[in-house]
Amino acid sequence: MKKMKLAVCLATIMGTGAFMGNAMAADNLAEFHAQNQECDSCHTPDGDLSNDSLTYENQQCVSCHGSLKEVAELTKHEHYNAHDSHFPGDVSCTSCHSAHEKSMVYCDSCHSFDFNMPYAKKWERHEPTIDELTKDKAERQAALASAPRDTVDVVVVGSGGAGFSAAVSAHDNGAKVILIEKEPVIGGNAKLAAGGMNAAWTDQQKAKGIEDSAESMYKDTMKGGRDINDPALVEILSSHSKGSVDWMTKMGADLNDIGRMGGASANRSHRPTGGAGVGAHVVQVLYDNAMQRNIDLRMNTRGVEILKDGDKVKGILVKGMYTGYYWVKADAVILATGGFAKNNDRVAKLDPKLKGFISTNQPGAVGDGLDVAANAGAAMKDVEYIQAHPTLSVKGGVMVTEAVRGNGAILVNREGKRFVNEITTRDKASAAILKQTGKSAFLLFDDSVRKSLSKIDKYIGLGVAPTASSLVKLGEMQGIDGKAMTETVARYNEFVKSGKDADFERPNLPRALNEGNYYVIEVTPGVHHTMGGVMIDTKAEIVNAKKQVIPGLYGAGEVTGGVHGANRLGGNAISDIITFGRLAGEQAAKYAKEH
Repeated sequence: MKKMKLAVCLATIMGTGAFMGNAMAADNLAEFHAQNQECDSCHTPDGDLSNDSLTYENQQCVSCHGSLKEVAELTKHEHYNAHDSHFPGDVSCTSCHSAHEKSMVYCDSCHSFDFNMPYAKKWERHEPTIDELTKDKAERQAALASAPRDTVDVVVVGSGGAGFSAAVSAHDNGAKVILIEKEPVIGGNAKLAAGGMNAAWTDQQKAKGIEDSAESMYKDTMKGGRDINDPALVEILSSHSKGSVDWMTKMGADLNDIGRMGGASANRSHRPTGGAGVGAHVVQVLYDNAMQRNIDLRMNTRGVEILKDGDKVKGILVKGMYTGYYWVKADAVILATGGFAKNNDRVAKLDPKLKGFISTNQPGAVGDGLDVAANAGAAMKDVEYIQAHPTLSVKGGVMVTEAVRGNGAILVNREGKRFVNEITTRDKASAAILKQTGKSAFLLFDDSVRKSLSKIDKYIGLGVAPTASSLVKLGEMQGIDGKAMTETVARYNEFVKSGKDADFERPNLPRALNEGNYYVIEVTPGVHHTMGGVMIDTKAEIVNAKKQVIPGLYGAGEVTGGVHGANRLGGNAISDIITFGRLAGEQAAKYAKEH
């Protein structure tokens, strides 16, 4: 039976074979499967869905199709393979594939590649606002009138780096924890982070002879944030950064490669050996540790309302995509729900010049966590400060890590000329690119840069980094003045040789561009990070407008404000989510023990 099912499944995946006539006659996967199988091939005997994570149903998919890795071997593509996922964790089949309705490729929420998936419709999703959710009065009231479905010490909302750090930390400090995530995949924005994790005076730096200090990281962060950051929070970020790297390393993370990101005065951006993307690696390590601790992780589950007894938190009302409303009794709730860069209406209201900008963020980053916090009385800080990332690939919608520039790439315009210090802060680099012809520019590098950072091979594999043996050829291919670009590179290489950039005062010149082939990626700014959010104190406690602690409510990561000021430095986000996620978990567990 399994072999027959597998043949049917593979024919559907590959879009070829004898089964395609029947496949095309069906309107969705359920109809197609019904031609050869019974309902219990996918569903439990009682016909009910197993849970909001669809654990049982996804196990049936794997029993037929094989693991995601196995399916990826059968769906190779010239440039990309949707099943060769860059997502951490165990990605469920139902993240993209639906049964009784049209499917939607989750990748389409960010990328613009041609995913030819059976029974698919164009990506679309209505993100319900908290106000809309509050209209489900009858269901909500029924849930609140019932006993809590679960009782724990701490509920963590959001499965990004901050959420997982908080969950693992709370558990290790003696708390019983539930971690909820509204998306079908884990990782939040953290899984997309590529550049590195800033930390000062680490063992990894010392091993490489890199001089740095927490004081220097503090000064760089305050300067990058235009000195409106909360100094006390920046002090925690910088002074705890080494401890955060040590904590992650102890749990199995590889943070041995060290580079420099914009605005830093030293090489302090830690990432995996060879320069692989840091975010997915960090989240995978945290996920593995959470699973080893048997932390209760619930996907497709949205936090709706913080519940209080007087002024103290008593739990949270949630809505499962399939199980509906219920509430969880908890002494403490940690909000790690991320920012709102994917919500352009909200972004444009706060910063009109960003109206219509695409975003580098995952689809869930719409700011509903801020609304949950505000409804619980939380004060907001610095929400008007929104950062654009300067290098979003025009083709494919792929964010190109700042580490490419940090490792030696330069930016040129269509006239073939440099126009900015490539590792200046993100706000300045973005503004400079938007002033160029076509409001885009080209990230230019050679094989020496490519070899220095394994992440670059991903961009080449995706087909967004065309290459040629000469700059003139590359210019002809991409509509760039190749002769001028050749002169620009020659001049830049002289600066590398002399150790001084006479044109734009770039502080680090790691290598000349004169090895092997040349590559370019056309880039333009995309809305990337929201610096503001809920106000927290030095214990990660969320406070109200009077700066009074809301007992039992904590925040960590991009949902909070104050750490980054007016502009975040590249590499500080991963440091932020690990440091404050760990702190929030520790403090929430301590609070739960005392109450």
